[in-house]
Amino acid sequence: MRILGIDPGYAIVGYGVVEYFQARFTTLAYGAITTTPDEPFERRLLKIYEETKELLIRHRPDAVAIEKLFFYNNKTTGIDVAQARGVILLACAQCGVPNYEYTPMQVKQAVVGYGKAQKIQVMEMTKRLLRLSSVPKPDDTADALAVAVCHAHSASSRLLEQAMRAKGGITVDLQRKRNTGIR
Repeated sequence: MRILGIDPGYAIVGYGVVEYFQARFTTLAYGAITTTPDEPFERRLLKIYEETKELLIRHRPDAVAIEKLFFYNNKTTGIDVAQARGVILLACAQCGVPNYEYTPMQVKQAVVGYGKAQKIQVMEMTKRLLRLSSVPKPDDTADALAVAVCHAHSASSRLLEQAMRAKGGITVDLQRKRNTGIR
């Protein structure tokens, strides 16, 4: 299963693409979509939308895992992030890729095994699980990879795999499917 993990934002959108097959991860790509404060907000949203769509087209994920938003003190920032998240979800819908949402606590639980783990613990475990030489930067990128790992470890990814098999009417070897380009 190929998963695009996304940590939404409007200044930085972290992303990570992983393949999960037979309980092993392969990291395919990661990075960040960035915008600058001097750009009009609608142009920032357009850039996020276009670059997200490009990632979806280039990597052809089976699912997108995206972090759920939580509003703490600054509701204005939260609303802006929600708008950025909306254009990300729009790109997913237009490309026909299902998306799954995870709270920060769910991500911590899935990656570290403890829902109240510290951010550094999540980053370090993500690095280990993905066999990376260092924790990806910026932090939003590492967070996106952790969300992808969370999805791979969740029950919903197994349900998606079953749905994909049922859709084809036969048992599908997902690795063969990837190697032959069958979608």
